[in-house]
Amino acid sequence: MDDHRRAAVLGSPIAHSLSPVLHRAAYAALGLDAWSYDAFDVDETGLAAFVGGLDASWAGLSLTMPLKRAILPLLDEVSATARDVDAVNTVVFGADGRRGGDNTDVPGLVAALRERGVTRVDSAAVFGAGATATSALAALREVCDGPVRAYVRGAVRAQEMFEAGERLGVEIQIRPWEDARKGFGYPLVISTTPKGATDHLAPQVPASPGVLFDVVYDPWPTRLAAAWPGTVVGGLDLLVHQAVLQVEAMTGRPGPLAEMREAGEKALAARGDARDALG
Repeated sequence: MDDHRRAAVLGSPIAHSLSPVLHRAAYAALGLDAWSYDAFDVDETGLAAFVGGLDASWAGLSLTMPLKRAILPLLDEVSATARDVDAVNTVVFGADGRRGGDNTDVPGLVAALRERGVTRVDSAAVFGAGATATSALAALREVCDGPVRAYVRGAVRAQEMFEAGERLGVEIQIRPWEDARKGFGYPLVISTTPKGATDHLAPQVPASPGVLFDVVYDPWPTRLAAAWPGTVVGGLDLLVHQAVLQVEAMTGRPGPLAEMREAGEKALAARGDARDALG
């Protein structure tokens, strides 16, 4: 009997994803020789056909942009956390073929913060909007006792973040992106913006800031993270912690954090070396 089990990450673009590196390292450490993990470039228009074509060998999927919300109508069950943030990054296929959706970004954010000693803060700032920012708000329910100030671009994003805060029960104050430097006064700053978006803020970092959580992992460090004299939590921390939870959900075995982190660090170092070689 063929006991091959499959999993993969889907998104578009997808070539940059470190998920295959992390999950394959987990399988190797756990002795799951019959497991494989791949990456497929799939956009919203092709998602239903891809998922519908999977056979019983498939254990699960990781989802990145732009699929975290597009997957929702294709699922049989969705966890409370995923419903709260209106985003799924993990799909697990049951023995009966049912598709269950979850969000490991939220507990991954919390775990990454706790690993660096951040368990409670009285207030926080979030840079950006979208699915990751919403996950950050959900995570802040567990670590933040007071208000969250969100710095966003545009009226549409502002309204979306306000509604997310209302839905999640987070006391949120919306501010324009142009005022983002004022967020540096908070004990915890979570930047969910794409690479390069906060570069202009690096020269304005104060001498004694709180904790920065920058979700970008490549290239690393970002200019903002490099300029930050306090505690910095990086995107790789989030990526590894959420992947640890995905491995457990798909395989039933605890994800090996140390081995997965080491594999991610080596892969990022190799990318950096390749960029340096190209000049």
